[in-house]
Amino acid sequence: MKKILTLCICIAYTLTSNAQTADKKWNIGVHGGLTQYNGDLGRSFYKTDATMYGFGGLSVSRYLGKLMDANLLLTKGTIGYHKDAVGFKSDFNAVSFNLRFNLTAPEYIIRPYVLAGVGVILFDNQINFDQDRIDYALPTAGAGINFRLSPEIMLNLQETFSFSNKDRRDGVEAGENDSYLSHMVGLTFNLGSIKDADKDGVSDKKDKCPDTPAGITVDKKGCPLDRDNDGVADYLDSCPDVLGTVALNGCPDKDNDGITDTEDRCPEQAGTKALKGCPDADNDGVADLDDKCPNTKAGSRVDASGCIMDSDNDGVMDDEDRCPETAGPIALKGCPDTDGDGVANVDDRCPEVKGTIANKGCPEITKQDAVRITYLGSKIFFENNSDKLKVASLSQLDELTKILYKYEGANLVIEGYTDSNGSDAFNLNLSQKRTESVRNYLIEKGINAARLTGIGKGESNPIASNKTSLGRAKNRRVELKTNY
Repeated sequence: MKKILTLCICIAYTLTSNAQTADKKWNIGVHGGLTQYNGDLGRSFYKTDATMYGFGGLSVSRYLGKLMDANLLLTKGTIGYHKDAVGFKSDFNAVSFNLRFNLTAPEYIIRPYVLAGVGVILFDNQINFDQDRIDYALPTAGAGINFRLSPEIMLNLQETFSFSNKDRRDGVEAGENDSYLSHMVGLTFNLGSIKDADKDGVSDKKDKCPDTPAGITVDKKGCPLDRDNDGVADYLDSCPDVLGTVALNGCPDKDNDGITDTEDRCPEQAGTKALKGCPDADNDGVADLDDKCPNTKAGSRVDASGCIMDSDNDGVMDDEDRCPETAGPIALKGCPDTDGDGVANVDDRCPEVKGTIANKGCPEITKQDAVRITYLGSKIFFENNSDKLKVASLSQLDELTKILYKYEGANLVIEGYTDSNGSDAFNLNLSQKRTESVRNYLIEKGINAARLTGIGKGESNPIASNKTSLGRAKNRRVELKTNY
């Protein structure tokens, strides 16, 4: 076992751990190999017919960075040389410390490296720290290669040269210092667990997106794949193979109207969401793509084809039709004229009776009736200094009512007058009350109040002299006037 647990000469071995990472920083190894001598007695490096002895060792290494490791190696074995009855042989225990510089990153399966360091060799089978038994390896240097067998296990091959600071182990001290070459093979084991909070296979230390949902495919940095590189991860991207925008969940929008091209009926022209991305030049609610009348006046009522509606089919478009729900002639802007007097029903105060335009569709008051109205007004009398109608006046008002019924569109103005007796204010108030008495009587008989207007004139506009009783009697009067 001595010859199986040996050292490659003075710190001839170092770092034998591989594929250490920021997550698995510690590594231990078990090694074995052969040693060869070079010195005053001769050179046996790389000679298969020269003397070689075995050794074994244990290593502990620490990850320092992506391309650098540190290693402590403990070895035990035999070193020596024999040729032509000349030679030496010695047991040794050694400790070496080396830095290893990897030529490839940890993710590679094969990782070549170079190394350099220092060591101490105790030439004694027992652990006796007599200074005469201790040599220093200054320096050690070499190269090797690691093969990843699994994420935790590495196969290590290494060649290490150890240059002693003494020239005494071979029995000749007059020449060059002794040096040794070790050929080493071993298995190393990475220690530690990878922390991966989101379970995406990328350790937290390397994961640029540590909160990726479970089951999402990620890249080497731990971020969800984004095949079209639009900034929207594939699992959130509604259009994962086409460059799009974040606002539209990764889908493109050529015309920048906020509607994805796949949903846009007019992907080359900006439009509105209500019209599925199509423009509407006349703002009638019908997309230009479907609009048979694309220049319709703003505010017009249009049908599904974008043309102005003619709801009543009278030949007058609704935007110009005063009565869009009722058929009428073009001359009356689409409004009907039931009595055919040339006045549309909407303007006709007497829509069922043919009249004149001047009278707003109502018939002209005959000359006979006009004279009669004037006459009736002159026969309306009141009690002295009162607004109470005399009984004799009631028959006159009843006849007046019948005439007003004949001309439903006509309005009546009732003007009241007094004589000069009394103050002006008294007479004005009295005349107003008398007109109201007439007006109220007619309303009670069924005449629309809106058709009746009472105006008190007081003692103004006398028609006779107020100096005589006859003249004053004539001035106390009511005048009736009709209009439309």
